[in-house]
Amino acid sequence: MTTQPPDVLHRFRLDGRRALVTGAGRGIGLAAAHALAEAGAAVTLLARTREEIETAADAIRSRGGTADCLAIDITELRAVTATIARQPPYQVLLNNAGTNRIDRFLDVRIEDFDLVFDLNVRSAFFVAQAVARSLVNAGMPGSIVNVSSQMGLVGAARRSVYCASKWAMEGMTRAMALDLAPHGIRVNTLCPTFVETPLANRFLSDPAFHAEVLSRIKLGRVGQVDDLLGAILLLASDASAMMTGSSLVVDGGWTAD
Repeated sequence: MTTQPPDVLHRFRLDGRRALVTGAGRGIGLAAAHALAEAGAAVTLLARTREEIETAADAIRSRGGTADCLAIDITELRAVTATIARQPPYQVLLNNAGTNRIDRFLDVRIEDFDLVFDLNVRSAFFVAQAVARSLVNAGMPGSIVNVSSQMGLVGAARRSVYCASKWAMEGMTRAMALDLAPHGIRVNTLCPTFVETPLANRFLSDPAFHAEVLSRIKLGRVGQVDDLLGAILLLASDASAMMTGSSLVVDGGWTAD
């Protein structure tokens, strides 16, 4: 009598599921939208710039995937949450939209603090709430992936506001996970190191800063968006069915010491 090996790869598939990706016009969000569609999800790309996400959705459809767009400023929460409530439930949320302002702690301005927290914490919190409410009302399970950072686990000079926002995301993710577990909704964070995206490249273009980053990444290179896609599919899919309230760190060893 032979034992059939388990069909592991099918657990990464997202066929028949709807996925919402915020900040989907470029960088991590754009690459993730393509990956989720390739895994079988019907992907909704959400960002402010309609042209960017329409171009991305067209590219996904040209490869046989399913995609549509929501061109909304995610900080306009009443409009965003009302729009999400009108859609069929999303079984996957990649809560990716975020920003950064760097400065020494003594020089941080109130308006920069408010801008970072408005997007990285407030918007992420209530977008997740809107997606979860739709799932609970429909009696459906789901997976919420909050894109955090290695800076949600450590500190860094000139990044007090960004670190504060990502530590807040780590805390709210664990609390969300406890509240939503009875409904079969999992909530986890993805914690990347510096990844070459339009946002990060504003800082990585400084040779001294780039050298400092490389000195801390034990694998000796800056991350690429493709380095995150396996982790995103893991957290979004049934391959991580027993993970909730966890952080998946993709940092090249930055936080290992």
